[in-house]
Amino acid sequence: MLLEDKVVLITGASRGIGRATALEAARQGANVAINTYRDAKAAAEVVAEIEALGRRAVAIDGDVALPDSATGFVSAAVEAFGRVDVFVSNAGICPFHAFLDMPVETLRRTMEVNLHGAYFMTQAAANQMVKQGEGGAIVAISSISALVGGEMQTHYTPTKAGVHSLMQSCAVALGRHGIRCNSVLPGTIATDINKDDLADPAKREYMEGRIPLGRLGRPEDIASVVAFLASDMASYMSGAALLVDGGAFANFQ
Repeated sequence: MLLEDKVVLITGASRGIGRATALEAARQGANVAINTYRDAKAAAEVVAEIEALGRRAVAIDGDVALPDSATGFVSAAVEAFGRVDVFVSNAGICPFHAFLDMPVETLRRTMEVNLHGAYFMTQAAANQMVKQGEGGAIVAISSISALVGGEMQTHYTPTKAGVHSLMQSCAVALGRHGIRCNSVLPGTIATDINKDDLADPAKREYMEGRIPLGRLGRPEDIASVVAFLASDMASYMSGAALLVDGGAFANFQ
């Protein structure tokens, strides 16, 4: 029960890593507020699963790219649970596209959701934690893509490098308030964001072959690391980045 009686907020939590993190937080004893965007059915299912675990949950719809969504999400969570102890910035998109003819709108939307959204949401959660005066933990889902390039990800990889950098700077800015800020860098995790890319059996086999542990990651592999960083077990970790990739980054040769 690493997060017993904590209040955990998670963006993009109706599917994938966000969903797995919400459920893990509940298993670890937390009450959970999830942000979702135009995905009410899936969000309701996550809420029901959390409640089945004996914890409380609420779902709030909002586009993370809009500053008002951040303040609205935090306000709704405080109204429901009275406080914010942990914030997890997870919402992100990756519409694969070539570099030379990248549509301006695809670039702009990816930047706004992945980086601006992380900024606005982190800022809103941090302000609530400072107001409470009891510290807190912020964890952002970056990516192995913050460290390596991708032919079809020239719009995506800079946002994930930015998310990691944001956590480093926030660790410095918020440390005086007892707020820890860390990032998690997942490798290739089988989620909705890359299911089309991995639908090609040859591509999937190639990706699995690059991973020393011999398999793609599961959302639960990331959720457990987030729970650790959010807990008091990581009480002296701030500004850190944990790579969770099955050894893929190390496998250069």
